[in-house]
Amino acid sequence: MMKRQLHRMRQLPHTHPVEQRLEPAKRAAHNVHKRLQACLQGQSGADMDKRVKKLPLMALSTTMAESFKELDPDSSMGKALEMSCAIQNQLARILAEFEMTLERDVLQPLSRLSEDELPAILKHKKSLQKLVSDWNTLKSRLSQAAKNSGSGQGLAGNPGNYSHTTTANKMETLKEEEEELKRKVEQCKDEYLADLYHFATKEDTYANYFIHLMEIQADYHRKSLSSLDTALAELKENHSQTDPSPSMTAAPSSRVYGVSLGTHLQELGRDIALPIEACVMMLLSEGMKEEGLFRLAAGASVLKRLKQTMASDPRSLQEFCSDPHAVAGALKSYLRELPEPLMTFDLYDDWMRAASLKEPGARQEALQEVCGRLPRDNLNNLRYLMKFLARLAEEQEVNKMTPSNIAIVLGPNLLWPPEKEGDQAQLDAASVSSIQVVGVVEALIQSADTLFPGDINFNVSGLFSAPAAQDKLSDKPASEELPIAMPTPAATPAPAPAPGPAPTSASVAAKESLSAISQGGQWHFRKCNYVFSSQVPGFPVGSGWRGALEAVFLSLPVFARSLYGSLLSTSCVPGTVSGPGDLGK
Repeated sequence: MMKRQLHRMRQLPHTHPVEQRLEPAKRAAHNVHKRLQACLQGQSGADMDKRVKKLPLMALSTTMAESFKELDPDSSMGKALEMSCAIQNQLARILAEFEMTLERDVLQPLSRLSEDELPAILKHKKSLQKLVSDWNTLKSRLSQAAKNSGSGQGLAGNPGNYSHTTTANKMETLKEEEEELKRKVEQCKDEYLADLYHFATKEDTYANYFIHLMEIQADYHRKSLSSLDTALAELKENHSQTDPSPSMTAAPSSRVYGVSLGTHLQELGRDIALPIEACVMMLLSEGMKEEGLFRLAAGASVLKRLKQTMASDPRSLQEFCSDPHAVAGALKSYLRELPEPLMTFDLYDDWMRAASLKEPGARQEALQEVCGRLPRDNLNNLRYLMKFLARLAEEQEVNKMTPSNIAIVLGPNLLWPPEKEGDQAQLDAASVSSIQVVGVVEALIQSADTLFPGDINFNVSGLFSAPAAQDKLSDKPASEELPIAMPTPAATPAPAPAPGPAPTSASVAAKESLSAISQGGQWHFRKCNYVFSSQVPGFPVGSGWRGALEAVFLSLPVFARSLYGSLLSTSCVPGTVSGPGDLGK
């Protein structure tokens, strides 16, 4: 059986090169048509209006239109939603037009090619194959009949008998059938070859279907992009007319807290960080004579709301002016949440070396040299801040915030060591270095006019003014909710301090300014739930230098508090520290 089929294949005409491309072309046209049809979002064969109604983009436009009715049409969101509704409607119509063109110029021709034109050619091929097979069979029968006729004539010796006549008639009939089949084969072959040549001449046309597909897609995307660009330009123009100055408000994509100083200044086009300038201007207006500024904590909820307002709508900051402790807390949070401290990691060791100098003149000269090596943005903001803190210290008789006290609460937020994995000795060194940081910041405040000469206009951007005082933001006491590492003053009056060593003049001054810090018998920390007993042997509760050390402890990172607590309880001896001013030595 297999030999017979192989024989028939060999008897077929020589395969034309174009013929080999028929079947792959038919499969390609069929598969592409099927997948392309599945990409259509509208109803196939429908007119424009019916097709548009079925598109998801039109459903989105309808939803936006319904939602827009519930909004204030003059609000920013209302205007944006209204324009978005219109553009989605326009995009839906562009899509419907694209799909109708795609059906007419690509899908329908591909369907005709895969369902009509190529199947007709392949049908002629099968007909030719059958005719050739029948013709070959008939030729075999005719050849066999001729052999039988010659053999019978030789044996009978009588060519005129009946058998010879019958064989001759049969051969004549076979010859006629063979001639007829041969004619049909030639006719079918001509038709098939004509189809092949027609296919070969139209292959470029078929290839243009796919080129036209990409042209239609490109035109669709160009129209969509043009509509979007026009709508976006109009939307941004209308939106910018209602927006405040970009220097006053952070851009939606911009962050304020937790972003590097350089990035923040570049995004908002400022010289002084927005939280620094805003908080300083509010404190200059309302908080310069507030007792315990930067030391007493504000309510956590108020502080959180202030920070969110700072990042989203600085125009609304005036309402917080009546709560200077919240403003001071927002400034401290900004400084502490910087990825790199304002005084930089790179200069950390240089600041420490300057703090270790004993001679005041040499120390000031070293500090001035380190300041000169700060990056421009850091130097501008540090100068601005130190000028303000020096102004704050001028009111120390009222606010009880001396340069030393300010340095104790703000120093760890301005400079801290890079985090490194190390042994116990390295962690101890990092804890002790916080005391040196306090000394550095205190010296910067005391020598602000020398280290940063010249007057300064605190309203650098010109966007702030002295707002009128407002009512308190919350009826809750400022100490009801405290951020991490801030002491909670006791609700009841503190007992009289135990008698201790005779205080020096420095410790008396420290006691007057820091006594409020060291009230009560325990220190409470939110979040870490750590309790630090105030009954350190040999250190009477309420002493100035005791309060200074404990305030430094409170400002340390969480990981170092336990180390520093052990340091206080084991290595401090009464009389070795005379006051907060000695902590940096």
